[in-house]
Amino acid sequence: MRTFAAMSSPLVRVAPAAVRCSSRRCFSSSQNLQATWGFIGLGRMGYPMAKNLRAKIPVEDTLFVHDVNTAATKQFLEENPQGVRVADNVRQVAEKAEVVITSLPAPQHVKDVYEAMLKPATLLKDGVSKERLFIDCSTIDPKTSGAVAESARSSGQGTFIDAPMSGGVVGAQAGTLTFMIGAAPEVVDQVTAVLSLIGRKVIHLGEQGSGLKGKLANNYLLALNNVATAEAMNMGVQWGLDPKALANMINISTGKCWPSEVNNPVPGVIEGSPASRGYDGGFGVALANKDLKLALKAAEDANVKLALGESARALYDAVEKAENCKGKDFSVVYRYLGGKE
Repeated sequence: MRTFAAMSSPLVRVAPAAVRCSSRRCFSSSQNLQATWGFIGLGRMGYPMAKNLRAKIPVEDTLFVHDVNTAATKQFLEENPQGVRVADNVRQVAEKAEVVITSLPAPQHVKDVYEAMLKPATLLKDGVSKERLFIDCSTIDPKTSGAVAESARSSGQGTFIDAPMSGGVVGAQAGTLTFMIGAAPEVVDQVTAVLSLIGRKVIHLGEQGSGLKGKLANNYLLALNNVATAEAMNMGVQWGLDPKALANMINISTGKCWPSEVNNPVPGVIEGSPASRGYDGGFGVALANKDLKLALKAAEDANVKLALGESARALYDAVEKAENCKGKDFSVVYRYLGGKE
């Protein structure tokens, strides 16, 4: 595993060989040399990521963006009028940009978007005549990611990298995301240079698919820790223990984990946490459940035996449907369990 810290200065051009200036990359009336970039998926994560990318790349470079939500692309263009073009479709992004970053909700979206970008297999004739660098930051299953990577490779149109991220919306806005990448060793430096423009750390976990496997293993553990923390805190509070005293004890003992220390599920224990804001914001229970299910499916595909996964899935399904928990941070499991607020 290799961990890379992000480049600190936005003024230093860190573009790899695949994205250096070339006279073929000028898509404006200007004769200035420029590089072209693409970003597809301007959702809660993608929007601030694309915004940071535009802020870090040279002013003369062009960023092509696309999202099915035209209101998002309109707003993005209004907020970033310099060097941004809104593409009519994803194929146009692929034709114009040498580096394409995607941030999409689910496996089917990734599959559909890349199929539209890669077919027909004439990108090198219809647009920039260099192989593309495709970086997918979506959290999806390794199987779908592998199929898309093979489509890009076999068609000779580019290299596909899985690069799921950690850090949430706050990290996306602040440019402090951590990316877990699955990539061949020879392209790691290139991918790191690009992702350093929108994040703080890049962790190389192995060949294509490894980034997703690492992310899903981590989020599986997170989902279980969240349930266990909610149960333990509820147990202690119901027994009459002070929640802050209980949390402090856990956090200097063997039970310490991210849900106990940073995202404690009991309101008032951690100032400013989702639990202390009515469980608003944070890591949505639907997203936590989605990642848990992706991990379970990937484990099943690899014949990995799990003991707690199905019980956790059933619980998150119930929490997600509960009226007083819907749309809340996943620490709302504590509320679902009847925890004292």
